[in-house]
Amino acid sequence: MIQIALLGFGVVGAGTAALLRKHEALIAARLGQSVRIKYILDLRDFPNSPFADRIVHDFNVIQNDPEIALIAEMMGGEHPAYDYTKALLLRGKSVVTSNKAVVAAFGVELLEIARQNHVSYAFEASVGGGIPIIRPMTTDFLSGQIQTIAGILNGTTNYILTQMKDCGKTYADALAEAQSKGYAEKDPTADVGGFDTCRKLCILTALATGILPQYTEVHTEGIAAISAEDVRILAHAGCAVKLLGVMQTQNGKPCCITAPFVCSEKHPLNNVNDVFNGILIHADPLGDTMFYGRGAGADPTASAVANDILSLIRDGMDSFAPTFVSARPGDLLPSQDFTARRYIRTAMPKEALTARFGDLHAVGDDAYCTAAAFSDSAFAALIKDVGQISTLRIL
Repeated sequence: MIQIALLGFGVVGAGTAALLRKHEALIAARLGQSVRIKYILDLRDFPNSPFADRIVHDFNVIQNDPEIALIAEMMGGEHPAYDYTKALLLRGKSVVTSNKAVVAAFGVELLEIARQNHVSYAFEASVGGGIPIIRPMTTDFLSGQIQTIAGILNGTTNYILTQMKDCGKTYADALAEAQSKGYAEKDPTADVGGFDTCRKLCILTALATGILPQYTEVHTEGIAAISAEDVRILAHAGCAVKLLGVMQTQNGKPCCITAPFVCSEKHPLNNVNDVFNGILIHADPLGDTMFYGRGAGADPTASAVANDILSLIRDGMDSFAPTFVSARPGDLLPSQDFTARRYIRTAMPKEALTARFGDLHAVGDDAYCTAAAFSDSAFAALIKDVGQISTLRIL
């Protein structure tokens, strides 16, 4: 029997415990031994839970128990999650996590501590909910080079944008509905501001390139300023607006951005709707690979946490060991170098727009898509004196 501990008994923690209990016999048959949750750390008591007798309030109980070699951290936030994780790794205990904030901020340090202590720090659940993406990126692209990543990485914003497109709702109304259904928090800033997506993009970029961007340095836009009129015009043309985390390589260096993008009718991410996530990876020589599934919620995220737990038990506590370093000056291109075609809506005459941007494709009244791609810095200079304008990048 393998005894484990959970840090946090919220939505994901409770879901993980329930999943391991529900599939206890199946897991034992596949691993050749059973998995038992010995401790669950939380500030609260859960007297009505079937795991009530496992609840502890003192982290040291877990840290000092020699029977516990594997812990799942699902607390959320950077602290004390980082502090607990570091302490456990230094004690020679493996940790799996769903905490993208800790991975994005401290992943380099924690992975190095894990390697030095011959254990693992695994984080499949930190990106894409239940979609297998972290392990495939560490094992299935070894013979090639990942050149671009484009991902719908936040179910809340994708639900809001789907409601705006399919139901004609304003941003405010779609957000209110998302909150009423429990898809958005009372304070939705991390989601709608793009910060959650940005952290996840940084993790994927680190796995793809070996360089972890500092998430505060990545240009990040949210969806609050997206016009319902632009969504309507683009939907009529078969296009969809999606909040994406995108990494593109230019001259061998990654360039990252988080922002709303226009996806054409034929683009694989166009029809990733509601709370689903989709991640498109282009690699040489493989080409395009699409990962799709539920990106949030108790069951999908708990599935990813449980799979990390069981993989380490099956393959060895030191079996997951990706390597990346923190970005140094010059390792990444600044976000202002990001290059894309543009959607433009403005009252300026088409002839004047064409003189600035070259060939244009009309998608609605006073709305066009450029044929040429522009870097963010070049585009900003071109629209400096245009006046009132609505614009989005095109993927």
